[in-house]
Amino acid sequence: MAKLVSNTYGDALFELAVEENRLDAMSEEVRVVTQAIQENPDLAGVMNHPKIDKENKVKLIEDIFKGRVSDELVGLMRMIVEKDHYKEIESVFAYFIDKVKEYKNIGTAYVTSAIQLSDEQKAAVENRLLATTKYVKFEMHYEVDAGLIGGMVIRIGDRVVDSSIKTKLYNLTRDLSKIQLKVGECAP
Repeated sequence: MAKLVSNTYGDALFELAVEENRLDAMSEEVRVVTQAIQENPDLAGVMNHPKIDKENKVKLIEDIFKGRVSDELVGLMRMIVEKDHYKEIESVFAYFIDKVKEYKNIGTAYVTSAIQLSDEQKAAVENRLLATTKYVKFEMHYEVDAGLIGGMVIRIGDRVVDSSIKTKLYNLTRDLSKIQLKVGECAP
């Protein structure tokens, strides 16, 4: 199976950063470049325009980023542009950042609760996650969804723990609908 573009370039950047012992510096550069790309949608328009040749696109990347980020990162962006994969650049950088987090045992947790959690409750959730996972640190993202009625839903990667009242009621309803009473079996 062919590797995704984001994985190929992201793995290459990750291996280079580890090899040169520049993981933190490279991560910061990638975050800065990603932010610059997201804040300038016109850049994507130019970089994805079919009538602008690759040489001009490469020159534009160099003009914008050379001297501001490492030559290795500029070189990677050049290669991405030369191979016509600019549309994938943000996914390359996202993959790289995820790989760095995994390497450093930093988890990302998305917590949805029925009500706003207090700072103490948030700390308790984070401490519980640290105690029950391999991660040494978490990036926590909190959201409120009153539709949960109570409880919370926690997602870490592809794992989901759902202790919401909404889900418990759904499961109870589903289980009760499976129960079929036969006529005459019930005593009066």
